[in-house]
Amino acid sequence: MSNQLTDTVNITPTRGMDVLSQQEVARLRQAGHGGLHDLFRRCCLAILNSGHDQDDAQELMKAFQDFEIQVLQQDRGIKLQLTNAPSEAFVDGRLIEGVREMLFDVLRDIIFVNSQVEADEFDFESSEGITNAVFSILRHAGVFNPGDDPSMVVCWGGHSISREEYDYTKKVGYHLGLRGLEICTGCGPGAMKGPMKGASVAHRKQRTYPARYVGISEPGIIAAEAPNPIVNQLVIMPDIEKRLEAFVRFGHGIIVFPGGVGTCEEILYLLGLLLDPVNSHAPFPLVFTGPAESKAYFEQIDEFIAATLGTEAQRKYEIFVDDPEGVARRMMSGMAEVREHRRNTKDAFFYNWGLRVPEAFQVPFDPTHENMLNLPLHRDQPAHDLAANLRRAFSGIVAGNVKENGLRAIQEHGKFQMRGEPEIMDRLDRLLASFVEQQRMKLPGTKYEPCYELVSG
Repeated sequence: MSNQLTDTVNITPTRGMDVLSQQEVARLRQAGHGGLHDLFRRCCLAILNSGHDQDDAQELMKAFQDFEIQVLQQDRGIKLQLTNAPSEAFVDGRLIEGVREMLFDVLRDIIFVNSQVEADEFDFESSEGITNAVFSILRHAGVFNPGDDPSMVVCWGGHSISREEYDYTKKVGYHLGLRGLEICTGCGPGAMKGPMKGASVAHRKQRTYPARYVGISEPGIIAAEAPNPIVNQLVIMPDIEKRLEAFVRFGHGIIVFPGGVGTCEEILYLLGLLLDPVNSHAPFPLVFTGPAESKAYFEQIDEFIAATLGTEAQRKYEIFVDDPEGVARRMMSGMAEVREHRRNTKDAFFYNWGLRVPEAFQVPFDPTHENMLNLPLHRDQPAHDLAANLRRAFSGIVAGNVKENGLRAIQEHGKFQMRGEPEIMDRLDRLLASFVEQQRMKLPGTKYEPCYELVSG
């Protein structure tokens, strides 16, 4: 953890974010737990602390409890005033430029979402309204390139991975970049940083300018997965469900690297959508890949999917072991399939309107002890519904592991309990135990205390 900068520093906006209404400034300056100021402060602190081995939101807030950020309204626009910020975000007293850009990206997205909600422009009560809100946030962030052919590859994977796995993600990113493909990740370290780093070298070799490295995060996870320095377009979605929908509507194909419970949550989310009969004919290239050392990891993931969701779910993805060029070639062929399908269906290249995302995958899941215990984890339901409920289970474990609200709930009420069909619970138990053994739950060198208990019944 870095030392604090005791001086107060004022910074000016980037990318035209220089005008706010007096009402917006007042909301951002109003202190109080759970308010807009608190949300803004937490997100900004995570960005200022980027690059450090820290995945505990509570520990981060405690270490920098004296940190403060205020929005100053001036005659010529706004400034951000930082007090007691992490010193390593500065070089010779000047804030690192990429950090400065991301702070104003956070300001842009928080203000936009809040103003749209206040004006009743966002309808979070309907499936169509949520999809439109996700579109509006991405459009306002400026990540759409309507004239481009499909080329955006979303890369999922854990922030706590081995050196061999991290190096492999760079190799895959490199071969994607050589083929002109762009990268979108959850913006953090590990498997979220590696593909961007590899692609950045390849883009320079191919003179691909400007290259996009899009990071999509949300307030609950950003402290555990602070944006890596390669991200040049950061988007903050309101919650994990809208973040996941943004990934699948913005991206044209998805690569899954080794990870932990967060990666499983992402896998189950996408498989749940692809198992929905309405989406059965839409091409969506999905590849699981890692180095030779990760072969057993993907075998276990594959077995878990087969035992819970069935063989139809297994047909929705391909597994490539130690073959970065093969992964890149598969993504290229996938881009051609997506382009042809979008043309035939008159769908936009830059946003997948045709994909059906049911409300079960859109409504935010609150990981309370009661909600976790009452999740229907049995196979007496359609496979896409079981995927939705398994996704919620993994989401709750993520919250209990690293999110501030989940950590607080565990401290106050003890471990989450989950109950379900015996075979599913046995498979889940074995999978989670392997993640603990492989140190995929927390950063290496930190002791993991499970936040869950599994109960058959």
